[in-house]
Amino acid sequence: MAPLRPSSRPRRRDTDGTRVWTWLMLPGTIWMTGFLIASLVLVGVLAVGTTDELGNPRFGFDLAGVRALADPAYTEVLARSLGYALLTCVVCLLIAYPVAYTIALHGGRYKHALIAAIVVPFFANYLVRMYGWSVVLSDDGPVLRTLRAVGIADAGTKILHSGFGVVAGLVYGFVVFMIIPLYAALERLDVSLIEAGRDLYGGPVRTFFFVTLPATRQGAAAGLVLVFLPAMGDFVSAQLMGGPDQIMIGNLIQDKFFQGQNWPLGSALTMLLMLVLLIGMLGYLRRTRKDEAEARR
Repeated sequence: MAPLRPSSRPRRRDTDGTRVWTWLMLPGTIWMTGFLIASLVLVGVLAVGTTDELGNPRFGFDLAGVRALADPAYTEVLARSLGYALLTCVVCLLIAYPVAYTIALHGGRYKHALIAAIVVPFFANYLVRMYGWSVVLSDDGPVLRTLRAVGIADAGTKILHSGFGVVAGLVYGFVVFMIIPLYAALERLDVSLIEAGRDLYGGPVRTFFFVTLPATRQGAAAGLVLVFLPAMGDFVSAQLMGGPDQIMIGNLIQDKFFQGQNWPLGSALTMLLMLVLLIGMLGYLRRTRKDEAEARR
């Protein structure tokens, strides 16, 4: 059975209604783009600036902050951040897909209530949620006490202050970003395709991998981007659950700006982080255009 490609969607006609929505979208787009460009220019200028004896930034041209990026310590932190972000994406996908699939295809009249039950807690303050999660995963928390009671963990087992704790916090914080686009993709899926796959003796597993999964891969790709971008720059999870040996690039940037008073190095790290995120975003856009071109054929 050949993998199913996303179905071709009818092209939207350029109607008067479309023009109205375009004009309504224009102010917000200009506002967001203007502040994004202004902040990037400011950070770029500060990256080649200097600081005075009190740590205040001064404009100039000094590449000391940029050259400091070659320090292996910063490279190690960047690699760790990239690894944690990618692992978070994989774990979120494995968790979110069954949840989105069950709600979209088997939720019935309760599907909207189930989605609300997942989304509403997300609006609670992120820092408060992370503090609560750190209590749950603490040495005396319910998770480790249960694992010790059933003999899976011993007295020396720890979740906090480890890489596992950081990834657990990132997954808990951003898994909803994966569930929503997957749910939207599965909601648009024509169920008759799944029935056709089973009629062709594909079996549930074969039908899933050759029909359902290819037809919803754009939703999965959108979810991966939505999880990867905030996970890469997050610093709260690493600070509360990772300890000093598990810091991420977001923690480095925070320290350089607010504690080390090294604005040029903090700005250079920010530009490096933006470059990594830009590469990921460009890869997603290129893949999306390729899928749309294949669907139009």
